This record gives sequence, structure tokens and C-alpha cells, in this order.
Amino acid sequence: MKKTKRVLALIGVVLLVLLYVSTLVFALVDHPAANDLLTAAVAATILVPVILYGFLLIHRLTGQGDDDDDDA
Repeated sequence: MKKTKRVLALIGVVLLVLLYVSTLVFALVDHPAANDLLTAAVAATILVPVILYGFLLIHRLTGQGDDDDDDA
């Protein structure tokens, strides 16, 4: 379970870094669709961590997160 958490955390970090980079690129590009893409990138940058936190919270509240210390 611990290794799975680390892999998922790494995937989350990579996803957020890509979202930050895309936000910067869309802010600097002068293209008609750049404004809509910038809005979507900023929204995803905010919503992805919130949704992941919600999944983690629900996982803990359902009792499935109790056996996390068994792998230590």
C-alpha cells in the first residue's frame, strides 16, 4: 500500500507541474483559444487537488485507510 501511495503521489505531482506549465504557456501565448485554455488550466489546477483530497477523505472515512501502518 505504501508503494502504491508513493506512485500515485508522484503521478499527482507530475500532473500538477504539467498544469502549472500549461497555465504559464497559455498566459503567454497570443492565440484566440488561449484565453479559454488558460481558464481551463487554472480551473484544473484548483480542482484536481481538491478532488484528490476529497477521495482521500472519503477513503479514510469509510474505514479503508485504517490498515496503512501495516506495511511499515
